[in-house]
Amino acid sequence: MAIDPADEGGILLVDARGMRCPWPALRLARAMRGADDVRLIADDPQAGREVAALAAEQGWTIDVEGADNWRVRR
Repeated sequence: MAIDPADEGGILLVDARGMRCPWPALRLARAMRGADDVRLIADDPQAGREVAALAAEQGWTIDVEGADNWRVRR
């Protein structure tokens, strides 16, 4: 897992490939503590459901940008 600094667009990248749930959602929650815009990459088949539930609970917006790629914003 890697959390890369924000790119030129200000989006923090969280790479959770190889992690099984709930770890991708936990890494997303940690990243969102200090960022308003995060791109999550996770290949666990359950990650989409976990990320959607976390985003709904926290009031974040989520855009699916691919099968294993989500953009989450406050």
